[in-house]
Amino acid sequence: MYFTKFFIPTLREAPSDADIVSAKLMLRAGMIRKLASGLYEWLPLGLRVLRNVENIIRTEMNRIDGQEVWLPIMQPKELWEETGRWVVYGKELFRIKDRKESDFCLGPTAEEVITDIVRREVRSYRQLPVMLYQFGVKFRDEIRPRFGIMRAREFLMKDAYSFHADEQDAGNYYQKAFEAYKNICGNCGLNFRPVEATTGNIGGSFSHEFMVLADTGEEEIVWCGCGYGSNIEKAECPRADTERNGEELAVSEVHTPGLKSVDEVSAFLKEKSDKFIKTLVYMADGAPLVALVRGDYEINEAKLQQALGAQTVFLADAQTVKDITGADTGFAGPLGLKKEIRIIADFSVECIINAVTGANKNDYHLVNVNIERDFKPSLVADIRKVTVNDLCPRCGGKLEFCRGIEIGHTFKLGLKYSKAMKAQYLDAQGKENLMVMGCYGIGVSRIVAAAIEQSHDENGIIWPVQIAPFKVYIVAVNWDDENIRKTAVDIHDKLTALGIETLLDDRPERAGIKFKDADLTGIPVRITIGDRNLKDGKVEFKLRKDKNTEASLVPFDKIINEVQSVLANSR
Repeated sequence: MYFTKFFIPTLREAPSDADIVSAKLMLRAGMIRKLASGLYEWLPLGLRVLRNVENIIRTEMNRIDGQEVWLPIMQPKELWEETGRWVVYGKELFRIKDRKESDFCLGPTAEEVITDIVRREVRSYRQLPVMLYQFGVKFRDEIRPRFGIMRAREFLMKDAYSFHADEQDAGNYYQKAFEAYKNICGNCGLNFRPVEATTGNIGGSFSHEFMVLADTGEEEIVWCGCGYGSNIEKAECPRADTERNGEELAVSEVHTPGLKSVDEVSAFLKEKSDKFIKTLVYMADGAPLVALVRGDYEINEAKLQQALGAQTVFLADAQTVKDITGADTGFAGPLGLKKEIRIIADFSVECIINAVTGANKNDYHLVNVNIERDFKPSLVADIRKVTVNDLCPRCGGKLEFCRGIEIGHTFKLGLKYSKAMKAQYLDAQGKENLMVMGCYGIGVSRIVAAAIEQSHDENGIIWPVQIAPFKVYIVAVNWDDENIRKTAVDIHDKLTALGIETLLDDRPERAGIKFKDADLTGIPVRITIGDRNLKDGKVEFKLRKDKNTEASLVPFDKIINEVQSVLANSR
């Protein structure tokens, strides 16, 4: 492909509203253009990368016996009402009406539609298992679209759904899908970690996120060399195996005028924060409850929600806190609550002897409060956030913290959708059974942005070879020079004939401009043809990723072999 024949409108500067590296570089490299908030047009260079990612995913889905389908973008309200998600999904769901005033949504996901297909067409256990997948545009009405295509309102996603006769078969297939996702990430040239994750509003018994490691990642993850990994929401903080030692002293009240936070009261009483029981009032599915955690820890609301089996969990407002405790926010404690209320304690509370808590009375705290003797939680569970001092829950080793970008999510759905939508089959005895489901999503467009966030420099993108829009960028230093032009065309034609995607910069521009665009677009291999080296029968050869390495000189008659060798070893 000749540069002058390729639509690639590069920019010297990114638009002022581009807020992260991938958005800036995709706009500058002529990959995308912004149409409206959260809506982007994919130009030829960007689409080539998108299709490369799509083909890698399709190969792995076919390898685990997936069958590709094409599903409607518009989905009827009635299906979403069957699962209850028409209400639960909230304002992110694009809702529309047709001319008959019938309600539809623009699908952010396809569990309802795919389950409806299978429940209508699959009758017997002999038809199971089955896995169907699609590449489709998805819509989510983000409250604040940002980060370019990373958090857009319209994006390309691959979603897959498997249906099984029993839990064991579903579990076995989940492992196959898990390995396929690892292959996808590896084949896209990404540095990644699969981590345990919460299931969110998709539902199911367990799930894994596939995180591309990047300093600019939205999410924090923890991992250990033993193979354990989790996002912060899911990271386990096991129950301590230490016993409570020491004499339990009598509870007494202490005047703490105007002191509300753990740090303030800790300094005033000269007690360490790990001697405190932090007390917070939450609303869970409309009912108030009290959650307790050690003073130097924080409540993990995702864990709290999971422990309660609740649909929604959020902090109560100031008036509710006062109704429950009789005091302003900052003075709450588990003793002497004004109403009978459920108390949920974190494991960390079990180990505190003679704790400090709020007194449920303005300007007062209690000392020498002890679990079981003074209050009895209705549930003790892991409901706190992991910290840098915590150890791996699997091997006891040191946990590593880093940031990542979620590009894929696999779910063991179980019976959630098949039960709600009555997706049943007849077993060998003619008995009706619910199908067991799995769900496997991956953001195709998100992978493109994540790859850039992970691999770039001050000059532009550094594409992994596997997904690069072109593999080779040829810079003809002076296109008007007949010898240079002839050599450039010869190399271009030979590489193209071998199936190696090559972009030849044939513009009548200065060499510096061509070098800048070569770096900006991130194409892995650059071949530079100039008059001085060509007189010696050589051309310059440089890898984009080796930015601090000088270009090497390669004899003209060996350049094709050099390119083939480098590309083969980069996969």
